[in-house]
Amino acid sequence: MLIGDRFLATRTALTILRSARAGHAPAQLTLGRRYLFGEQGLPRNPASALYWLDRAASQQEPDAWLLIGRHVPFDVARALAPAESLAQWYERAYDSGVAQAGLVFAQLVFGASENSVGHDLQHKALIALTNAAQAGIAEAQWYLAQRLGDKDDPSALENNTVMYWMQRAAHGGIADARRALREHAWAEEDGEEFIFWALPDARACVARYDARRSAGQRCSAEERVVLSRCAGYLLDQERDCAEGLKMLKIAAQENDQTAQFYLGLWLARLDENGARCAHSRGLAQYKKAIYWLTRAAQQAHAGAWFILSCLYRKRACSLRDANAAQHCLQRAAHAGHAQAQYEIGLLKWRQRSTCTDADVEASQWLLKAAYQGHAAAQTLLNEMRCQQSTADWLPANLRTQLKLQLQRNQPSICQTALACPFMAARLALAQAFGLSMAEALMIDPVKANRSHCLCIDIRAQRPRVPRRLVLIETDAQRQALEQCQRVFNMPEMELANLEGSYRQRAYRLRAQLQKTHTHKIT
Repeated sequence: MLIGDRFLATRTALTILRSARAGHAPAQLTLGRRYLFGEQGLPRNPASALYWLDRAASQQEPDAWLLIGRHVPFDVARALAPAESLAQWYERAYDSGVAQAGLVFAQLVFGASENSVGHDLQHKALIALTNAAQAGIAEAQWYLAQRLGDKDDPSALENNTVMYWMQRAAHGGIADARRALREHAWAEEDGEEFIFWALPDARACVARYDARRSAGQRCSAEERVVLSRCAGYLLDQERDCAEGLKMLKIAAQENDQTAQFYLGLWLARLDENGARCAHSRGLAQYKKAIYWLTRAAQQAHAGAWFILSCLYRKRACSLRDANAAQHCLQRAAHAGHAQAQYEIGLLKWRQRSTCTDADVEASQWLLKAAYQGHAAAQTLLNEMRCQQSTADWLPANLRTQLKLQLQRNQPSICQTALACPFMAARLALAQAFGLSMAEALMIDPVKANRSHCLCIDIRAQRPRVPRRLVLIETDAQRQALEQCQRVFNMPEMELANLEGSYRQRAYRLRAQLQKTHTHKIT
């Protein structure tokens, strides 16, 4: 007995039920209609209705498939039977002029496996879907846009036809279509288009916020993002500032880190670079700003850490603290904030005369900032960068051989030219970084490697030779340094015994250079 059969109480209804179970098509049609609309004491049950209408349609009852096409939705049809058995009724209803049936027919066909549905049927389903969309059915317009566009990413709307159907579906009340258009406009940085699709949802969220909060409900992640983005746009455009500020506060209270960051900026009357906003009005509220910025920073917002460092340095701030400002600046730099990395690099560069390896740390931070396109960091790096020199004291044929060995990435550098791998590794460094002969012989390759640069310091042996840094900028330099590390990767005492003293290295090098020069003359 199907769901709802227990409600049949009258003698007439029992007669119809017995006749339908016996296979009488008109009785099945009547019973299906009653379940479909909830008539004569029967509850409205689309699943039971589809069951009896399907049996009536199998006996060629035209009204049965027309009722199925007009009134049975796709979710009910998908749950009851395989697509192949029900799609035919929706197809017949579509052929009879029922536009709604074309949508469900297309959904059943495209939802089935490709092996069970032929190409001709898929083509007809696409035509039926297009006709349903043209008839003004919003669900058909949305489904057609998905079929014509990228089903995995509905926001990737590059085709004008897809955009047309997506917009019609959105105007028809399809929330997913509005969401896709909203995300597409945000990705394309089209503020006007974004606010057109997002502002109604944001206002609806604001309208029901107090009631939901009193009931202990929270905004969803999607609602927080919409509120935050709408508030940012409204405040940036100096339009409806009161409404934008209310949205921003709601999103911040719902723990959206972006909203907390921008609320802190608004309270402090600062921009994202820490400068005073030109169009801001009113007094800054530093304590409230620090509260919201701290909440955003605790969620790993790099910009919040940087603005906190700016606030803690301000003389007008009652919570001024130099140590806290430096701590926040360090956190912002480690989180990837370009301006914070530049400021730490500049500070370290100014301390190079008093702090050991301050120039190495400065170059490291400035490189990170420059990789993010920070112009001032790149300018300072250019001033710090030593003029690239070449190891002209090496014979031309030896330089060529060293270059070829590096290009082939051979672990034993130039063993055909020099029997000693340590000397070969030093000459490869000299070739790649433009070292002088004294630097090539005296440098400690292991200590000189700072991952982003080569720290050349031989002042212990030659006090008048200045310390200098050479940034690792080419693949050849990186390969030479890595191969040199492999050669010199052994304990210090064992390395000293194998490589020899400075005098022995110098004698070996001069002998090799004299031999190469004599061979070249010969």
